[in-house]
Formats: sequence, C-alpha cells, structure tokens
Amino acid sequence: MATSKSGGSTQNGRDSIGKRLGCKRFDGQVVNSGEILVRQRGSRVNPGVGVMQGSDDTLFAIIPGSVKFYQGFKGRKFVKIEAA
Repeated sequence: MATSKSGGSTQNGRDSIGKRLGCKRFDGQVVNSGEILVRQRGSRVNPGVGVMQGSDDTLFAIIPGSVKFYQGFKGRKFVKIEAA
C-alpha cells in the first residue's frame, strides 16, 4: 500500500484573461472625436450628447470637447461631451 496519494493532474489552473473594462477617460478630461470613453458589458453607462455606443457597448466620443458624467432619469448614469 502507498503511504501517500499518487501524483496526478490537478483540477486547478484555469482562468480567463482580464478584458480591461472600465472608464478610459474621466470627468473633465479633454478628448478628440473617436476616443474611447468607457469599455463595458451591457449599458452600465449610457451615451449622452456627443457620444455613441458601439456594438460591444463601448462608448466613444464623436465630437471633440471635455467629458462630463452625470445622473439622468431613474438614477441612470450618462456621459456626454461638452464641446470646447
């Protein structure tokens, strides 16, 4: 009889890589058109004036200006671009 369990393959060791989600530009920062503002899954932050939403829910600026986050109706978060 063995005094210890025989070595075998472990059941651990699997994990997916991080997707680098989150805010990429913050309140008050100056951006150009086309810059990514928020990478997200689902509509955690909604697009406002001067912002569009991509097919993967990424928010990006369509006009140059400064970033402004604010609360909208029913407590929803929005991001808009205030033109410079």
